[in-house]
Amino acid sequence: MKIIQLEYFCAVSRYHSITQAAQKLYVTQPAISSAIRELEKEFSISLFTRTKNHMTLTKEGEVFYQKASELLNTINQTSSELLDLGRKVTPIRIGIPPLLSTIFFPDMLIAFQKEYPDIPVELLEYGSIRAASLVQEDILDLALVNMNFYEIDKLNSYQILSDQIVFCVSFEHHLAKEKEVSIGMVKDEPLIMYNTDSVQNTTLNSLFESIGVKPNVILQASQLYTIQNFIKNNLGGAFLYSSILKNMPDLASIPVSPAIRQEIGLVWKKGKYINSSVEKYISFTRKYAADMRYVK
Repeated sequence: MKIIQLEYFCAVSRYHSITQAAQKLYVTQPAISSAIRELEKEFSISLFTRTKNHMTLTKEGEVFYQKASELLNTINQTSSELLDLGRKVTPIRIGIPPLLSTIFFPDMLIAFQKEYPDIPVELLEYGSIRAASLVQEDILDLALVNMNFYEIDKLNSYQILSDQIVFCVSFEHHLAKEKEVSIGMVKDEPLIMYNTDSVQNTTLNSLFESIGVKPNVILQASQLYTIQNFIKNNLGGAFLYSSILKNMPDLASIPVSPAIRQEIGLVWKKGKYINSSVEKYISFTRKYAADMRYVK
């Protein structure tokens, strides 16, 4: 039994005519006659009572028609579901540290979705170290990270920008008018630090360790809003990316000496097949970064 044989049989059952069924299906009459004969032979059954210009289902033919119709409906429904499954685009899973997201999102995401409206994106907040680890584990497709960690070579990467860390305080803070600060100058200051899986934290802790000092951390936060409010209320200072400060005129930013440069970029797993959606996002990021003059 073949699906096409059932389709021919059901058409004849509906139109009571091989001629009309052939016209509706755009096939020859012999093809339909042959299909019906093969079904009758295979199942040892008489499906139609034939007259010169009319074909009527036998009692067995009526039962056969009901079963064949149900089977064809199931096949058609399943085929539609499989086609829909093929049309679905899996979201691109991108890990983003909250602080970095303020530099690139939502503008970057809006621009991407404007160019590729049919490609969904799922953003998940993680610190750079954790996000990079999840890329390695195939839980994330991409991650926007601070690239200054020792395992960066295990990943494919594209640098988007090079930023500088500045020390931020309220305008009432006693260091607010300094032209620059050193790590030694802030060793006793109340500090708001970022999450523990932050590359920025690792960099700063190494600098404090190099002068034999443990920083006076009063808060570890993940959200810029919280950090900003602590600083504005003169509860402490924080090391932030200079790019963030363009939208925060209510904070005083002081260059750090020696300068702390941080490279920000996109990472993805080495040796992994990259689907077309992820490939488009990587290409878009390169173009977006260049257009915004993040990359010179």
